[in-house]
Amino acid sequence: MTMRTPLARVRGFGSARSGTEHFWRQRLTAIANALLTLGGVILMISLTGRTYPGVRQILGSPLIAVLMLLFVLSITVHMKIGMQVIIEDYVHEEKQKLTLLVLNTFYAVAIGLACAYAILKLSFGV
Repeated sequence: MTMRTPLARVRGFGSARSGTEHFWRQRLTAIANALLTLGGVILMISLTGRTYPGVRQILGSPLIAVLMLLFVLSITVHMKIGMQVIIEDYVHEEKQKLTLLVLNTFYAVAIGLACAYAILKLSFGV
């Protein structure tokens, strides 16, 4: 005899509830990170030897700004999920786990917003 409802069996989450979603989101951001990092390395190599105004002009272009924002978004989501999995697996006290998960979220948001602010400021030339 099972204690699961028919809806729970259909959804198929099991005891972890959201593990599969985190797994796929982690893999998707890893692929995006690989592609965006490759583009970032190529961009940094192309900026070698340029003057400061030249670098600002290139980094301030809309296409580069959008790519950099996508990179920051992907990296921060990947970082948040990775740390969340580590916290959930290795911290066993519920109060401490909840505190660390909240701090992890705030840290990822703070890093993402700081990077986005810098990119947008550079892009708009303010």
